Amino acid sequence: MQTVKKMQNSLNSMRPIRISKGWINAGRALIHIISIAWLSVVYLDALSGELPGDPVQYLLDFSGIGTLHLLIMSLLISPMAQTFKFGQLVRLRKTLGVYAAVYALFHLYVFIAYELQYEWLLIAEEIIKRPYITVGMLALSILSVLLITSLQAIKARMGTAWQKLHNWVYLATILGCIHFLWSVKSNWYEPTAYLITALILISLRRKKLQKIFK
Repeated sequence: MQTVKKMQNSLNSMRPIRISKGWINAGRALIHIISIAWLSVVYLDALSGELPGDPVQYLLDFSGIGTLHLLIMSLLISPMAQTFKFGQLVRLRKTLGVYAAVYALFHLYVFIAYELQYEWLLIAEEIIKRPYITVGMLALSILSVLLITSLQAIKARMGTAWQKLHNWVYLATILGCIHFLWSVKSNWYEPTAYLITALILISLRRKKLQKIFK
């Protein structure tokens, strides 16, 4: 208990961290480069037959888990910024959220193009009949709306409504984790770990959520 108090006192006594705008822009650029390059390399490897096992399943797993990683990293930003008094870190959150939506859309593309091969009636049936796909589509729909409204011109027009809309990212993250959990036949510990992590990070915002649902 004393150790925890010492850590809290130490964090409270910390001076706010301030860095130049250039470093923040460099951080954004790094997220852009890693996100685009990684997705591109894996996709090209799949097209050239260099991926192990089933390339379609590999792409689905890569893009799906990649989406969750990016969403969880975006949820980590605010607690880290508050804990270490590093407010500028929040500027990276939007970039991570954008690529979470991009990876989710790529996940859908792989499913439609390679798993179901553009059989539109079959796609509709799968969405209706399979709960894990229904939940995944709901998460994707939310992320798509958030992606479109992340444009600066739309954000400026929406005003305070923009933040209320973007709070839906919490629901999208939970739905994404449930989609992962329901999609596996075994080895449920990994998706459960993602779900627990997401719930913990969202619970850190309980005061904010209470205001939203008042």
